[in-house]
Amino acid sequence: MKKRSTGEMLSQSIIVILMLLLCLSVLYPFAYMLSISLNEGTDAAKGGVYLWPRAFTLINYEIVLGNEVIQHAYLITIARTVLGTIAGLLVTLMVAFGLSYQRIPFRKSILSYILITMLFSGGLVPLYIQLYNLGLINNFMVYIIPGLFSAWNMFVMLKFIQGIPEALIESAELDGAGPFRILIQIIVPLSKPMLAAIGLFTAVGHWNDWFAGAFYVTEQNLIPVQTFLQQLLSAQDMSAILGSNSNQEALARGSQMQNVTLMSIKMATVMVSAIPILCVYPFLQKYFVKGVLIGSVKG
Repeated sequence: MKKRSTGEMLSQSIIVILMLLLCLSVLYPFAYMLSISLNEGTDAAKGGVYLWPRAFTLINYEIVLGNEVIQHAYLITIARTVLGTIAGLLVTLMVAFGLSYQRIPFRKSILSYILITMLFSGGLVPLYIQLYNLGLINNFMVYIIPGLFSAWNMFVMLKFIQGIPEALIESAELDGAGPFRILIQIIVPLSKPMLAAIGLFTAVGHWNDWFAGAFYVTEQNLIPVQTFLQQLLSAQDMSAILGSNSNQEALARGSQMQNVTLMSIKMATVMVSAIPILCVYPFLQKYFVKGVLIGSVKG
């Protein structure tokens, strides 16, 4: 084994230290918010709570998870994430598969048109007018339909599909397989890493999106949890966002609610909104890494 020089060892040590500092800079805010959410609000307001709770309590999570407004917001977020991810992958994959055929009419013109949409956009006002004319304002489908197709994801899928040996598709066509059968039985099984990586990106985008709920929805029963969180972070008191339930909970819990502050509720809401999507990463990590590498090589 070749012995490393002093310069190589020094450079490796610097890289390790920098990566550790980067990890700490990412993990510390998460640990801080977790400690505040598990601490009594009035005690945390005194300061000195950084990495672990000083006065441990679960009252903040009981209030957040027991509130009907937050529960409904979670249902909206889960529904839009599941439906939006599945529908977005399906539509984008079908477009990429269709454009992978070299003999399709006007193929280059269609690809050029799709590419233009990546470079230019009409802006927020024309988009709002279009959504209004389509009847999507204050409609759950405003979370699904505008995100059905992604030009960037389509080009990634297209490059991946073009990398699949043509002999497989030609042999299936000789056996009498149609386009949909080829898509389902050949393209999809071979594209699992790519679909997992793009699906993860799409799901995270749907889960973290607060913009659509803030600008295209005015009815409180249609807002997702991230929009609710954005409203909560800018609120001055809990009753303005949580509604009358917060006052009822205060009367029911009595002395426990005296130790709850708006900041502790905010931190608990942040944690509850972030943890579910973080739990998805370990299950898709192997597909995610492989899919990203394949896309980077073949793109």
